[in-house]
Amino acid sequence: MISAARFREIALAFEGATEVPHMDRAAFRTKRRIFATLPPDAATANLMLERDLQEALCEAKPKAFAPVPGGWGRMGYTTVNLRAVSEPDLIAALTEAHARASEPKKKPAAKRARQR
Repeated sequence: MISAARFREIALAFEGATEVPHMDRAAFRTKRRIFATLPPDAATANLMLERDLQEALCEAKPKAFAPVPGGWGRMGYTTVNLRAVSEPDLIAALTEAHARASEPKKKPAAKRARQR
């Protein structure tokens, strides 16, 4: 089981990570965007993952990882059960989420085509 305090410690250890309020949750972000959120009950957290990684994690470790219901899940947002996930698996998933949130935003294809 990962406690809220340990989750915070891990999330804030990433380069440039800060904690900010986000509705009723604590959000962990880079300069660019949020990579994880932690609700007040601290039983779960949501991570922003690439879809292929989300699918792999959810298939390999269904007790620990699940897509967020609805459209958010289809965009890669993934719920991690902090009572079921191992610390190494959480660190690996948070590492990927942080890396994704640190990437510069991609310009839409239409804008790139017009710029040429």
